[in-house]
Amino acid sequence: MIRLPDATGALRAYTPRAEPATFAPGRPPLASRVVYSAAHVVADPFADTTPDGPAVVDWETTLAFRHHLWSHGLGVAEAMDTAQRGMGLDWAGAAELIRRSGAEARAVGGLIACGVGTDQLTGPATLAEVRAAYEEQLAVVEETGARPILMASRALAASAGGPEDYLEIYGALLRQSARPVILHWLGPMFDPALAGYWGSDDLDRATDTFLAIIEANAEKVDGVKVSLLDAGREVALRRRLPAGVRCYTGDDFHYPELIAGDEQGYSDALLGIFDPLGPLAAEAVRALDAQDRDGFRKLLDPTVPLSRHLFQTPTRYYKTGVVLLAWLAGHQEHFTMVGGLQSARSLPHLARAYELADGLGLFPDPERARARMAGLLAVQGVDA
Repeated sequence: MIRLPDATGALRAYTPRAEPATFAPGRPPLASRVVYSAAHVVADPFADTTPDGPAVVDWETTLAFRHHLWSHGLGVAEAMDTAQRGMGLDWAGAAELIRRSGAEARAVGGLIACGVGTDQLTGPATLAEVRAAYEEQLAVVEETGARPILMASRALAASAGGPEDYLEIYGALLRQSARPVILHWLGPMFDPALAGYWGSDDLDRATDTFLAIIEANAEKVDGVKVSLLDAGREVALRRRLPAGVRCYTGDDFHYPELIAGDEQGYSDALLGIFDPLGPLAAEAVRALDAQDRDGFRKLLDPTVPLSRHLFQTPTRYYKTGVVLLAWLAGHQEHFTMVGGLQSARSLPHLARAYELADGLGLFPDPERARARMAGLLAVQGVDA
């Protein structure tokens, strides 16, 4: 038993489950959907740094977590916002992460795609500087053999005068890319600096610009990742994509229904919530591989309350809950994050995340998870 705090400061008793859910690694590759998990980074807890200093990464543990995801048949979406790009991990750290993960992926045949952005720009930038920054990062990713993910750029959002600037920048990048890329539309709920992306605050107009870029360069677009937390808008966009262009859902609120799809199609997946859900998510997709749609929903639907909790407003701090669960599950030995982001969520929020994850059987050793949660509570003065 453990006593967990709620938002009023009251403590309530919770009895953890005795046995975890078990999903063995080493199963056949996923077949019916392409599924990437955006993966977190593990900080070095002994690094003598500050929240605004350079990130110091525990490379061994960070890469071991990638192998955990690959072992269950998932792809790794590397150096994305889940890895704290722009929230503790700078471009120098991201470049090293891309190179190291790319090498590990080649060694084991793991599926990997890596984020390409402009976060080496730290102040106001011209459109030419934005393009050059994108090109620098694209070259790093292409050298590893990974699929590039063209991430939304804060610098471009700040410097673009309208849709034509997005058409010009993205068109130039797609024409020179060595292989088809994934285009990423990250909504302002994940990063407020991206408001008005694609040249308009009107999402219908923004969608038209986004589709114009894709249609003009369809042979260079593997797919699009949509992170707007709006299932209806994603489905409408999905139905307008050119043939052969995938829609990777980034909707951490509605992913079961979007991946399951309908009579007109489905979404593949590139999701931050699949960091803690990796083995369970892979098992669910294997149900789809066996044409067992009900089995897929039976496994994945119960995970939505946890995801909605982790991604609640302010959504960008979902990384804190993701790393908490990685620690509780035994994938790392501490709850320290680059940039000090372990302080970004309240104690009641973290306690509820623990409870929901335990209820799903996500912790391979429930007693270790309980003990670690009790230790975290004790540091905050809670007699659990």
